[in-house]
Amino acid sequence: MKKRRILIVGGVAGGASAAARLRRLCEDCEIVIFERGAYVSFANCGLPYYIGDVIPEESDLLLASPKLFRERFNIDVRLHNEVLAIHREQHVITVMDRTTQQTYTEPYDALILSPGASPLRPRLPGIDLPGVFALRTIPDSQQIRAWIQEKQAKRAVIIGAGFIGLEMAENLHHRGLSVTMVEMAPHVLPILDDDVAYYAEQHLLAHGVRLHLGDGLTGLSHDEHQTLVVHTQKGLRIEADIVILAVGVRPETTLARDAGLQLGERGGIHVDEHMQTSDPQIWAVGDAVEVQDTLHRSALLMPLAGPANRQGRIAADHIMGRSSTFRGVQATAICGIFDLTVATTGCSENILRKMGHTHYEKIYLHPSHHVGYYPGAKPIHIKLLFDTNDGRILGAQAIGEAGVDRRIDVLAMAIQMNATVFDLEESELCYAPQYGAAKDPINLAGMIASNVLKKDLPLAHWDQLESNALLLDVREMHEKTDAFCPDALQIPLSQLRQRIHEIPKHQPIRTFCKYGQRGYYATRVLLQHGLDAANLSGGLLSFHATHSRLHRT
Repeated sequence: MKKRRILIVGGVAGGASAAARLRRLCEDCEIVIFERGAYVSFANCGLPYYIGDVIPEESDLLLASPKLFRERFNIDVRLHNEVLAIHREQHVITVMDRTTQQTYTEPYDALILSPGASPLRPRLPGIDLPGVFALRTIPDSQQIRAWIQEKQAKRAVIIGAGFIGLEMAENLHHRGLSVTMVEMAPHVLPILDDDVAYYAEQHLLAHGVRLHLGDGLTGLSHDEHQTLVVHTQKGLRIEADIVILAVGVRPETTLARDAGLQLGERGGIHVDEHMQTSDPQIWAVGDAVEVQDTLHRSALLMPLAGPANRQGRIAADHIMGRSSTFRGVQATAICGIFDLTVATTGCSENILRKMGHTHYEKIYLHPSHHVGYYPGAKPIHIKLLFDTNDGRILGAQAIGEAGVDRRIDVLAMAIQMNATVFDLEESELCYAPQYGAAKDPINLAGMIASNVLKKDLPLAHWDQLESNALLLDVREMHEKTDAFCPDALQIPLSQLRQRIHEIPKHQPIRTFCKYGQRGYYATRVLLQHGLDAANLSGGLLSFHATHSRLHRT
């Protein structure tokens, strides 16, 4: 009986995962991976840390070699072999061996495309000058390291302040370079809402990173000393010894397009829930494919390692007759910025607005990552978005020095299971003083949101204050060390019941404290005295983030 022949174009996350899964399901299949580069499986998420010498050895980035694939899985890996064309009617591909420049053909019974994505290099003057780099592969990282060493670089400019841009900022700073970031969006990390990104910006500034936000690149040039100069839309001229382009990636679809495969509305390869393309004998996985958002069911590109690995496994299953399906993505992502962690899952408020989702609410909270009496407690700034019809969790963002990853992971699974804020309220999570609290931040988020839906906690937001609202500051007198809001009525919570007669009875009252908790307590007191009261979510900490956004707009 003829062996089934399965060819895979590209390795790294999706292709390599598909190959290994195929072998576990089919010992008799012939499996070949074609990789045009020198590495079949490497940790591209670790590249910024290799540049920063946090990961000292290049070999630490290599996850699997052709030798390992051959000896452990009996899989043929052909490095420096580029697939040039797919002949769908003949079920054949054309391949060029880049070491010999010879071309040859290979037949297939099933074909998996995992070509990945390439860094965007906008067509601007000077974009190809020496010293201007993008980061996607190990050779990219080698060139960047060599340039820094050879030129003794001291000044870096990073174009783009997404995850890769921020990781590069940290690692170049670690190498001793001064760092300037230019971002076209009005805030860093455009995947986040600006009232959460604010904390990341403050942290970057505190570490000496210069930020030019709401400004885009227009070109690069050399001055009279052959120094790189970055030119921006706002007319800035920034001198640099090295420039890193981190403005995003584009799916590699040339092979698929030339073969007549259907592309999606976002420009990626169109696949169904089994990762099958418009050709029933061809599957596609990884950064090149277009996927569906699990919450608002729209098409998007999501170049993340986790989804790529799952897609490779699902494509392999389907090729072997299993009914595995890819559920889509909910954009769960995390990034380290010096000693700060920022993470997100699900929809941002910005996305909800763009989608026309009107029946949602947001809450802000700033709990410690573990109990305050245990040494080392650090605040986590959390924004939770939920549906006001049924309490379903729509999205969450968090930022802090500790405990962020654990909370976003819990919330990511909650979203996947269509959980509500009432489920968060009742979540049973592990607790010891050094890890959390009896009321974990997850529980607190659920309790606050549940109180909102139960009408126990009317909410107000700093960016939606009524013109006739009276601000009530319920902090204690010793806390009022700044000059914030001199027009606010100041009655400490400890005195509120005795002084409630001082509060106007026919005016909206909006309470606040530093974090939000005592404002909630005050709101409950006022409501039970028949007053129109609401708590400003997140207190003064959220005010500063919101005020920063309003000031920029």
